[in-house]
Amino acid sequence: MKTIIYKTDEEIELIRESCLLVCKALAHVGSVIRPGITGEQIDREAEQLIRDHNAKPGFKGYRGFPGTLCISVNEGVVHGIPTKKEFQDGDVVSVDCGVLMNEFYGDSAYTFALGDVDEKTMELLRVTNTSLYLGIEKAVSGARIGDIGFAVQNYCERQNNYGVVRQLVGHGLGQNLHEPPEVPNYGKKGRGPKLQEGLVIAIEPMVNLGKKEVVEAKDGWTIISKDRTPSAHYEHTIAVRKDKADILSNHSQVELNVKNNPNVKEVSIKN
Repeated sequence: MKTIIYKTDEEIELIRESCLLVCKALAHVGSVIRPGITGEQIDREAEQLIRDHNAKPGFKGYRGFPGTLCISVNEGVVHGIPTKKEFQDGDVVSVDCGVLMNEFYGDSAYTFALGDVDEKTMELLRVTNTSLYLGIEKAVSGARIGDIGFAVQNYCERQNNYGVVRQLVGHGLGQNLHEPPEVPNYGKKGRGPKLQEGLVIAIEPMVNLGKKEVVEAKDGWTIISKDRTPSAHYEHTIAVRKDKADILSNHSQVELNVKNNPNVKEVSIKN
C-alpha cells in the first residue's frame, strides 16, 4: 500500500491558494459559458487567467492531456478534451480544472447547465452536487474513507436511483496531482484507510442519470456513460480536520457568476 502524505498547516495553506485560483478559473467560466461558445475558447481563457497569476495549468501535458480544462458534455463523465464544437442550448457541461502553484496542486470541478436543460437532468445535477457535501461531512479525523463513499452512494443510488461511477475515484493531492489514498464514491461505513488531520483529498462524485457503467470515447480520453445518459461531476479539495472538514476550494463565486449569467441555470443544494 502506497504511503499517505500528511500535510502541515503551512502546506495546506499553499494548497488552498492553488485551489482558490482553480475556483477563479471556474468562476470565469461560469461568467462566460453559454450556447454558441466552444470548449477551446473557455480553455484558452482559463489558461490565460492561470498563467497571469504566475501559476501553471495542472492538467495540461499531464500524461499527455492537451487542455487546461477537462470539458465533458452531456454523457461525458470526465476527461473530455476541449474542442471547437459549440455548446448547445440544453447541454450540461462538466468543467474540471487543476492548477500548480508554489509547488502544490489545486483541483475542483463544477457542472454547468446551459439554457433549457430538462428537469430530469437538473435533478441529477442537484443530487450530485448535494452528495459532494454529504461526503465532505464525513471527512473528519477518526472516520474512514468508506464513510465518505457510503454517504455519496447511499444518497445518489439508494435514495435517487442514479448510477455512481466505479472506475473513477477521488484522490489525495499535494505536490502531486494524484496521491494516495483513493477516495471512491461508493463503499461501506467503517472501511478503508482511517482519516487523520493533515490529510488533503479531492472528493468528486461522478454520477450518471442511468446506469453506472462507463466506456472510453474514440478520442482516447473522454469517459462517457455507456448508456449515453447525462452525467454530472462536482469536486472540492478538502483538508481533514478534527470536527469539520476544511474546504480548500470554494464554489461561492462560481455560483454567483452562474446566478448572474442568463445563459446558465442555477444548480442549488437540496436540503
